[in-house]
Amino acid sequence: MQKKLLRVTTISLSLDKLLKGQLKYLNQYYDVVGVASDIGSLEQVGLREGIRVVNLPMERDISFINDFLSLMKMIRLIIKEKPYIVHSNTPKASLIAMIAAWICRVPHRIYTVTGLRFETTEGSFKRLLIMMEKIACACATKVIPEGDGVAATLRREKITNKPLKKILNGSINGIDTSFFDPLCYDLETKQDLRKQLDIDGNDFVFIFIGRLVKDKGINELVAAFKKLTQVTHLENYQISNIKLLLVGPLEEKLDPILPKTLQEITTNKDIITVGYQDDVRAYLAISDTLVFPSYREGFPNVVMQAGAMGLPSIVTNITGCNEIIIEGENGIIIPAKSDNAILEAMQFFLENPGKMKQMAGNSRPMIENRYEQKKVWQTQLEEYRKLEKR
Repeated sequence: MQKKLLRVTTISLSLDKLLKGQLKYLNQYYDVVGVASDIGSLEQVGLREGIRVVNLPMERDISFINDFLSLMKMIRLIIKEKPYIVHSNTPKASLIAMIAAWICRVPHRIYTVTGLRFETTEGSFKRLLIMMEKIACACATKVIPEGDGVAATLRREKITNKPLKKILNGSINGIDTSFFDPLCYDLETKQDLRKQLDIDGNDFVFIFIGRLVKDKGINELVAAFKKLTQVTHLENYQISNIKLLLVGPLEEKLDPILPKTLQEITTNKDIITVGYQDDVRAYLAISDTLVFPSYREGFPNVVMQAGAMGLPSIVTNITGCNEIIIEGENGIIIPAKSDNAILEAMQFFLENPGKMKQMAGNSRPMIENRYEQKKVWQTQLEEYRKLEKR
């Protein structure tokens, strides 16, 4: 009889996107149960991964009453399921799952630490978030940082003194390079999509993928692009125009962008928005460079996806981004919160097509060698097996 593994995330979208394929792989060796608050995709995850799933309501925002109720439900679930391993990621689910698993004395309690929300907060709220991380790590028997940057932050903020070792080269799930492959899109398909978006064949396209919010650096990105179109003399380059392609949802309530940024996005004919896309590969296939000026990340999938599709990247010098991108080899690393730094990096790519082509050529092999998905899964399985030997 296989030992039971509970994989817990706050919402079903995280199970769906962050652990796609991994749950099915692990289910060959363990009785995997996916636990999350269902926002409409939980049943789909269960069918796709071939696992049992449990809807356990949890809120991403802090709500002491609702969080306590979620904790009670998690305790009841663990008592019922009697798992050998409880493995969580995403902050709220990890806090609730690790406390519940500790109370129930689950033998192995694993917390994979991805993005650390407190890095972009201040004051009493930051102290509260740090305290929550300390509790989750204290209740865990094993803490896995998604990358070296996360590990360094955990040590710097004295959140845990447990041994910290990432999985393989970092990343919670790696990248399926057979799926994110530029060869999936032929020239005619790319030309058709460019035509639909009013992008000429000789236009240079900068692409951003993610939520259109302040913390992703959208204010600085749009300001930099506006300056770029004003100061760039296209006759100096072998391009027709410069485009900025924004792929992702606009969030107007949580961490909204500035009104002037939204106005520029709406009125600038060279800024193209396509909203949230379940499959971003086609948009990467028609682009030249990823620009990802985020303030904080854990280990961003977008940067790995772009690399697998053969794109060099402009990223900020933050956790995760500065591990995936090696300066001058597969992209450029710039300071966060600086529209001038973004502008200079964009200009560099326009002015140095040979160097850009070289970085683009390096991008996919670097992702294949360091973050191939099946290697990440195998390494995660090995970590579970080590627990059994203990």
